Amino acid sequence: MYSNENPLSFHPSLKLERALKALQSALEGLARDLDTVDQDERAWLHRWALISTIGASTRIENAVLTDAEIEWVDTALSEEGHPLAFEVKRTAILDQLSQDRERSIEEVVGCRELLSLVYLQADDMFPLTETIIRGLHQELLRHYPAAKRYAGCYKITPNQVVAVNHETATHRIVLDPTPPGPQTETAMRALLHWYNATIKAHPWPLMVASEFVFRFLAIHPFQDGNGRLGRALFLLALMQGDDPALQRAVRFISIDRQIERHRPLYYITLQQASNGTFRADPRAYALEPLAWFFLKMMDLSLKDVTVLRQRYSALQRLSESATRVLASFRLAPERRLTPADLMSETGLVRRTVQNALRSLLEARFIQRLGAGRGTRYQLVF
Repeated sequence: MYSNENPLSFHPSLKLERALKALQSALEGLARDLDTVDQDERAWLHRWALISTIGASTRIENAVLTDAEIEWVDTALSEEGHPLAFEVKRTAILDQLSQDRERSIEEVVGCRELLSLVYLQADDMFPLTETIIRGLHQELLRHYPAAKRYAGCYKITPNQVVAVNHETATHRIVLDPTPPGPQTETAMRALLHWYNATIKAHPWPLMVASEFVFRFLAIHPFQDGNGRLGRALFLLALMQGDDPALQRAVRFISIDRQIERHRPLYYITLQQASNGTFRADPRAYALEPLAWFFLKMMDLSLKDVTVLRQRYSALQRLSESATRVLASFRLAPERRLTPADLMSETGLVRRTVQNALRSLLEARFIQRLGAGRGTRYQLVF
């Protein structure tokens, strides 16, 4: 802790504090609204947040599964309902979504298990320890066989992040983190000591979470998976802070969805905060722009909830035939279906299928691809 008056490593400007107060008002309004929502809608909103966060966090790291495909995977694993579900269903899932995307599927399943632990056990993970973080890292990489030797262990070889320009064959160091060994271990101990002393005492948990995740990423303590784990730790910090409205809201929003939408700005802001170099003294970082970035992502995430509640309402209003057609899409979200395909699968006549497709298009549950005889339809999550 570097200041008794402000345990953050930077002093938020007055403008940032005003924006935080406005965000707090929005958070409290959302929390009040969520308190009136029935259990089915709350469950639907939370599942949307989980799947959207899995999809965004893995795609930021170049995985390729869509949210609709991730929803299908989540459904398949939820039906099995035990920790070894993926190993039981691995072959069926790979056959359905194609073997050439095995690495992406492994990342998605690992991220799903990591986030499920964070959502369910946030309170039990305080105070946050190196053992807990190592355990979360192990869960993240559990289903990636190549990571068996280093999952849950701090890096043992340097892990600079390097950008390659394939046209000029030049390399640029994007991040030069701590070297493996004592410096990484010391930095992690210092970070967790600061975090545990600060997260429940500071009036703005979002600011603590912003600094925490950045310092974690600057250390880059693991050989692989630092980005996905860092974003999960960001959510964990929001849930561990002393802000009841934030604690209630965070399970129903997807901040990573907004980060994915603003990925270039995300990387630029991370780079600007440190010039790509780890600093032992966090006061050397330029953290206010990063705090602004996360505040804006949070604000956009809160606005998503209004749209999602409208989507849930539209789902409840679908006719029986439209619901049957939608179920056909969800059985295989990667497929692009024709009306004839849907007639065959549902047993409905052409006019009924066409009316159902019109309803699903208007509610944005599906998208139209192509035109004329080449028209196909595909699920949108």
